[in-house]
Amino acid sequence: MKTLISIFTVLVVVILVSYFLVDKDQLKIIPNKTVENEFIKLTSPEINSEVKSPLEIKGEARGNWYFEASFPIKLLDANGQELATAIATAEGDWMTTDFVPFKATLNFSTPQTSTGTLVLIKDNPSGLPENDDSVQVPVKFGEVSNAKVRQVSLFYYNENKDKDSSGNVLCSTSGLEEVTREIPISLTPVQDTIRLLLKGNLTQEEKSRGISTEFPLSGFELVSANVSQNVLTLNFKDPNHKTSGGACRAGILWHQIEATAKQFGNFDSVKFSPEDLFQP
Repeated sequence: MKTLISIFTVLVVVILVSYFLVDKDQLKIIPNKTVENEFIKLTSPEINSEVKSPLEIKGEARGNWYFEASFPIKLLDANGQELATAIATAEGDWMTTDFVPFKATLNFSTPQTSTGTLVLIKDNPSGLPENDDSVQVPVKFGEVSNAKVRQVSLFYYNENKDKDSSGNVLCSTSGLEEVTREIPISLTPVQDTIRLLLKGNLTQEEKSRGISTEFPLSGFELVSANVSQNVLTLNFKDPNHKTSGGACRAGILWHQIEATAKQFGNFDSVKFSPEDLFQP
């Protein structure tokens, strides 16, 4: 009898400890299971399941997730590159707060990464940021391009790592934080990597670590790159003057590009053109 009581006591303790240690938000998504929260019930595909094109997407969503009986879906590779988009269509009356079945078919080209993210986006006709919402579902690709790839580093900014003892933001290179991506092997790796940086695609996990960026900037893009006398010159165009606006902001943007370029190490310094870029 004492043995049974001891076993029961241990089980109770284990259950209570597990309950208080588990992050309740993480219970919305369980590896190799379906997604289910207060707005979305996705039955296909399951989390971390292998997907191929055409991808059949099925589930249920609250009526207020739709607008005019539909909402957008997009598929990203592991680098945040958009592979395809689709429109999920309600299979019932969407003018309700109850769950309404939906389905969509998404056709996508062969990705260059082995994993990706399916994003179900709340339709937001108001355009107000506070009404935005989405559900992200990690997936694995059944077919991956045979194109050779290389791993590169992108440097974004983490304000939490760039403060003095009083909590003041220093706007320095101390706040740079590295994330890794894969790009196809090409003759222009510097340009390919900088262009990927400027897209500003961060994963939810990276954002949760405090990493942020103002990229992409409207109209701002890399035009070309060349090396002369051990100096890398990056030529940009910024028709909307989005790179200026305060010494701190301009410096952080500059540092992200400079650090990303310097990883290739075939030059002594980095120069930006035109010279009026990233001015306070």
